[in-house]
Amino acid sequence: MDSPRWLPLESNPEVMTKFVNCLGMKPTWQFGDVYGLDPELLSMVPRPVCAVLLLFPVTEKYEAFKQEEEEKLKGQKQEVSPDVYFIKQTIGNACGTIGLIHAVANNQAHLDFEPDSALKKFIEQTSKMTSEERATFLEKDESIRVTHESSAQEGQTEAPSLDEKVNLHFIAFVNVAGQLYELDGRKPFPIVHGKTSQDTFLEDAVEVCKVFMARDPQELRFTIIALSKDAY
Repeated sequence: MDSPRWLPLESNPEVMTKFVNCLGMKPTWQFGDVYGLDPELLSMVPRPVCAVLLLFPVTEKYEAFKQEEEEKLKGQKQEVSPDVYFIKQTIGNACGTIGLIHAVANNQAHLDFEPDSALKKFIEQTSKMTSEERATFLEKDESIRVTHESSAQEGQTEAPSLDEKVNLHFIAFVNVAGQLYELDGRKPFPIVHGKTSQDTFLEDAVEVCKVFMARDPQELRFTIIALSKDAY
């Protein structure tokens, strides 16, 4: 059986905020662009920030690094908190939605939801599942799929066709129990990037984003989006 494919989500903070609001997350937190990596531009991002999304190109260099990293981490067991919510990506082009789920599911203590929130319900129903079981559950979740479809068609650029190969990929960074985690549904497990705090989280996540950029210095297709409490 072919794995399902969705239309890719545009890296548009307004579309992302509307997407999670449609699924019942209250608009007390919003997604917004991070316009640059130097301290002055980072200081313009409203605080607190509870999640960072990175959109980056999947190049040969990156794929080679990903393979190496996986082999290395299989050998040296990482300490991953059981509180980290991680979901595998089995749906083509769904990395934007997976990134949003990672951002929200790992910050439930900070975020507010409507009583009948489809997103909150999905997170609660899958909380005890493995990352693979969560992926299968998402494949069958109509409310998230339908909201994704309409959000994917709302961006400023025309959505590509379902069959078009998209080589841009979303991942999320979150702070769980003072550790910085990279959550990428294409990887077998979360990646631990060391200690962080609520105050330094944005800067710490950006440091990891810089490493992604340094790996492909010729590439310009990088976008960083922060989930912040105060209005953009």
